[in-house]
Amino acid sequence: MQTVLLTGATGYIATHTWIELLQAGYRVVGIDNLCNSSPKVLGRIETVTGMKPVFVQGDVRDRALLDQILRDHAIEAVVHFAALKAVGESVSMPLAYYDNNLGSLLTLCQAMESAGIYTLVFSSSATVYGNPHTVPILEDFPLSATNPYGQTKLMCEQILRDLEYANKKWRIGYLRYFNPVGAHESGLLGEDPRGIPNNLMPYVARVAAGKLERLSVFGGDYPTHDGTGVRDYIHVVDLARGHLRALDYLAGADHGITVNLGTGQGYSVLDVVAAYEKASGRPIPYAIVARRAGDIATCYANPALAERLLGWRAEKTLDDMCRDSWRWQSAYPDGFND
Repeated sequence: MQTVLLTGATGYIATHTWIELLQAGYRVVGIDNLCNSSPKVLGRIETVTGMKPVFVQGDVRDRALLDQILRDHAIEAVVHFAALKAVGESVSMPLAYYDNNLGSLLTLCQAMESAGIYTLVFSSSATVYGNPHTVPILEDFPLSATNPYGQTKLMCEQILRDLEYANKKWRIGYLRYFNPVGAHESGLLGEDPRGIPNNLMPYVARVAAGKLERLSVFGGDYPTHDGTGVRDYIHVVDLARGHLRALDYLAGADHGITVNLGTGQGYSVLDVVAAYEKASGRPIPYAIVARRAGDIATCYANPALAERLLGWRAEKTLDDMCRDSWRWQSAYPDGFND
């Protein structure tokens, strides 16, 4: 079985992917600078899997460190998660996003090519579709971006496609995530709440837990069934399993793959609020506020290509997502600071 490097390894999606890979027999090495995550996740991964994670604290932009990791651990494939990811923050701090998200990819690819490693799974995003002209979204839709975060993902994809064109040895999986939510069913791992959450479900969870007074709903006048934004929410464990399927696919392929990872079902903000009230047994007070810069009305996937090529489909429901999120939130209301 392959030895895989995970960048941004202690982040939300990466930790769940780490568990899936270990349980599938992969050898895994993780690197993270811990700027937005906690080293406490390592002990949780060990508790769930019974295997001690191999972890290096450091920045993916450190070329010398990357060279050493790739060499010392005989890495055969990389899953690149490391990135800043808050849409609103990217609008106010674009330089930080371009520096981190593009710089880490460039350094990683240079190190991989130097080491003769050509298999990469890239953590992309549905934001590369910008404001789609219709839904559900297919992989061949026009690409654009409505905010600097989305622009960094789009630019990273273009860099990687240029790389593939220049060197046919590369096999790259572009995984365009929709909206990851939920937590591990053990209740030991989930999205770490730091400050005011940037994404909907952690925000809803903190309101349910009494950590925040009410939910701010950004926009109530969108052209949707209840006026609030509609998104394709996908359970983080389903998403993690998509990375496993992508690695399996690339191991036997002579070309790359671009797929949407979503459920194909859109839910509004108020749909999520209702489902979370059901899961938690608690009311979720909310207030409609102004739209958020860079947001769009409706975004959900057509995930048929991932099912056809990878044999992957999302299995967990919105109720599952809310139940697992609440299990994590209620057990660890302060996340990994508990």
